[in-house]
Amino acid sequence: MILIEQKADASAIASEQLVLPFDTRCKARLRTRLASGEECGLFLERGTVLRQGDKLLAADGRVVEVVAAPEALMEGRSDDLLLLAKAAYHLGNRHVAVALAAGVIRFARDHVLGDMVRGLGLPVTEVTAPFEPESGAYGAHGGHSHPQGHSADGEGRGPRIHDHFK
Repeated sequence: MILIEQKADASAIASEQLVLPFDTRCKARLRTRLASGEECGLFLERGTVLRQGDKLLAADGRVVEVVAAPEALMEGRSDDLLLLAKAAYHLGNRHVAVALAAGVIRFARDHVLGDMVRGLGLPVTEVTAPFEPESGAYGAHGGHSHPQGHSADGEGRGPRIHDHFK
């Protein structure tokens, strides 16, 4: 299993890919597999959210690029910016993660929320696409860090790791 504990420079050339849906890209401790099938363990700073295109540095020196996996989403499209703003407001009021682009709002597939947005007058369709929601007003802060507290041989008190095998 390759171990990843830090991000790499954005200009680094990746030799591997890590394809994950958004909810899994929010986990700092994760056991999963690279696109190649090789087992991988992430031990990143708590609060780290991996974004499409982020580069990670493995303990063996390899660079791994994060790829946003296609997900089941709902998409509203309109040239009416007020209508899009209303949809974003009501979804945000329910703490729903949304991705925004010119004339487009996307959120995780949920038929109740889809009906709510349609009720506002915004047509909504189901799509499958990578999901890269807005980070929020406070999403860019650096957070804080703690010592990792684990060793390569698995001895001692280590961090909890989530299993993400499909």
